[in-house]
Amino acid sequence: MIEVDIVARRWGNSIGIALPSDIVEKANIEPDRSIKIFIREKKIDLNKVFATLSIKKPTQELLDEIRKGED
Repeated sequence: MIEVDIVARRWGNSIGIALPSDIVEKANIEPDRSIKIFIREKKIDLNKVFATLSIKKPTQELLDEIRKGED
């Protein structure tokens, strides 16, 4: 199986994709040949985008430390 990232574009009233020529050659795709395409939605890992923060101290203790620093 060949995997490639392709952006879908408006094509008249439809949405179309264009396969890069190297993929067409590699998969031996010819005009009028039937092919099967599997569509997989690309998921975004929000943990990688926003990261995660693990705080072990209670909120009140953190606030007390911040207030100490203001003196």
